[in-house]
Amino acid sequence: MNCAFARLVMCLLLFGVAAPARAQGPPPPAHPAVVGVGAATDAYLATVPAEARARSDAYFEGGYWLTLWQFLWSSLVLLLLLQTGLSARFRDATARATRAVWLQPALYWVAFLVFTSVLGFPLAVYAGFFREHQYGHATHTFGAWFGDELKALGLGLLLGSILILALYAVVRRMGRTWWLWGAAVTMAFVAFTATIGPLYLAPIFNTYRPLQNATVRDRILRMAHANGIAASEVWEVDASRQTTRISANVSGMLGTERITLNDNLLKRASPAAVEAVMGHEIGHYVLNHVYEMLAYFAVIIALGFAVTGWAYPRLAARYRTRWRFEGIADPAGLPLIALIFGAYMFLLTPLMNTIIRTNEYEADIFGLNAAAQPDGFAEAALLLGDYRKLDPSALEEFIFFDHPSGRTRIRAAMQWKANQHR
Repeated sequence: MNCAFARLVMCLLLFGVAAPARAQGPPPPAHPAVVGVGAATDAYLATVPAEARARSDAYFEGGYWLTLWQFLWSSLVLLLLLQTGLSARFRDATARATRAVWLQPALYWVAFLVFTSVLGFPLAVYAGFFREHQYGHATHTFGAWFGDELKALGLGLLLGSILILALYAVVRRMGRTWWLWGAAVTMAFVAFTATIGPLYLAPIFNTYRPLQNATVRDRILRMAHANGIAASEVWEVDASRQTTRISANVSGMLGTERITLNDNLLKRASPAAVEAVMGHEIGHYVLNHVYEMLAYFAVIIALGFAVTGWAYPRLAARYRTRWRFEGIADPAGLPLIALIFGAYMFLLTPLMNTIIRTNEYEADIFGLNAAAQPDGFAEAALLLGDYRKLDPSALEEFIFFDHPSGRTRIRAAMQWKANQHR
């Protein structure tokens, strides 16, 4: 449940692209109108050495298995809480700590999150630190990485407690329709975090400052103004303290919007690629993708809560002797809720990826028209190929890709370029 919720929040906070960067993009191939769009696409892909391609494929394909192991391990941890009676003991401890029924879920959440985080720590270290360094995507020391993890845990304790209090209040008061009201509360919370994220959450992990490069800043602002974004500033973030990937985003909503790009993008990508990337990010904002994603995920969350509401009482009744809880309003049942909802979200991975990937492709096309930098866009797609498989099969892209593949993006750029000369 934690992974699914975190992913949803991050999708809304950051519609960025990210990749390890190179000093300069490859030379553009012959004009696609002359050699053909397919041939021009192949020419770009051929600029990536076979060794680099194999390394990228191994990293990305390993991510398929990592996602599976993370799901299985988190499920085992949740079952451990249920089968050993630890969850019920956590509930009993919170009841002894306070007689305020409304406050008990928040206290339970603290014990629950700390316990699951400790048991999940070895896998988190491997996935977030050792594996990233192994493939050359990370720059931070273990101490710096661990510090960021502690900050994230602190935010999870604070924000998660608020959400848990609200959800359990809904469950207690709304009866059978709790799943519908619970989805509304959850999405309101997600919208809230997306709104405050650029100003109050993201700066916890990185330093943001106004972009000093006037040439780059002015080009980005001109493109933003041309597309109806009344921005007066572009922000730079020191992502190089953590990663070698480039990234950019237009984040926030309801007046907290910020245009941001990281220092890796500025130092290692060509000006054309920077402009192409920012055109893509501006596209997310102009096309209202944040609000569209809120609507999509509201339906998904509501259906997930409905499934949980159907399965929970059946499982709780079957194992009531061992688990020692029954009603869904009992905080001790949170691991079961997380188990059901997590399995639901895991099975919906292809659908979730397709929703996000569709929006990303729409932003790609918008960015090509806004920046008019097809070769810069192709360069950015190759940069993404340092950690994302460039040329997957159609089925593989459908199931595992939450962004268009490198081939799809480069072909779109070459098609756009060819269309300008017809």
